[in-house]
Amino acid sequence: MKFLVSTFVYFLVSLTAVAGSAELPTVSVTHRAVEGIGATPNVMRRDPSDIIRVDDTYYVWYSRGKISPGYDANVWYATSSDGVHWTEQGQALAKGTPGDWDGASVFTPNILVAEGRYWLFYTGTSRKFQKGFNPDSKIGVAVSESPDGPWSRVGDGPVVTNSEHKKDFDSHLVDDACLVAREGKYWLYYKGRQLGKGPGQTQMGVAVAKDPQGPYVKHAANPVIPGNHEVLVWPQGGGVAAMIGTTGPKEITNSIMYAADRIRFTKTHRVISGPWAGGVYRADDFQMDYAGGPPRWGIEIGRPVKGGATRLPFLQRFEIPEASQQSMR
Repeated sequence: MKFLVSTFVYFLVSLTAVAGSAELPTVSVTHRAVEGIGATPNVMRRDPSDIIRVDDTYYVWYSRGKISPGYDANVWYATSSDGVHWTEQGQALAKGTPGDWDGASVFTPNILVAEGRYWLFYTGTSRKFQKGFNPDSKIGVAVSESPDGPWSRVGDGPVVTNSEHKKDFDSHLVDDACLVAREGKYWLYYKGRQLGKGPGQTQMGVAVAKDPQGPYVKHAANPVIPGNHEVLVWPQGGGVAAMIGTTGPKEITNSIMYAADRIRFTKTHRVISGPWAGGVYRADDFQMDYAGGPPRWGIEIGRPVKGGATRLPFLQRFEIPEASQQSMR
């Protein structure tokens, strides 16, 4: 598959730059193929987790199934020594018992490393995908002593569920957890959809816990970002940054937003050719109150190529060029 590369424009100020200037700085992202988890006939791979490094090995988890939307998936994982050549290791987490909240699909995984263990967050649905499908997704967590498993589900049910109040932004469903460690707590960012709304009206919220397994309490300020169908957040400086994709109010789409307090996000950058449902390499190792720089690379859903091996989603790599890394600090 040909490399998909877009040209880096400029990135002159840090993510903590003051918003509201006449013209915000712009960053373009580059994209490239990977081996081992790329396009494969009759195999769907999508929704990669953040990437972690254990000793000399990178790990990524993702949804794997046979249909494009991912609602028939189990969670699989792959390893790599360089982030480009991957070896698929197999299934990490299977669907739950039929009829349970996660009995029809487990997908959109993400990872947290805390308390000397590995915490695999995932989305589950109880409804089988079919014509007129309406997902009822919730977020659960499994734990392991090793990134290679085995994984044990935590508790008797999900750790984040849809709201019981119809007017709340997440009264229909919740999905796509992404974890940041700050001030002795774990901040779980997620997307939610209100009853009667469509995917294009998805918004982002956050739930906070003192322990990795929860209980997670939704923040009173939710939703913290009024759009975004993909949750891509990371710790930066003293706060949290979020990359917003193509879904949401046009004032914030294709942008980077930053919140020093983790709640009040402000647009700081424009983004060209941003990742599609990506996960970043977490160089912070989930250190509490990490104050380092922005991510350098990650894994995302690849765009199917006309006449290519498959029309099903697959995985590829995205990068922020090295030159921009220096100017972002």
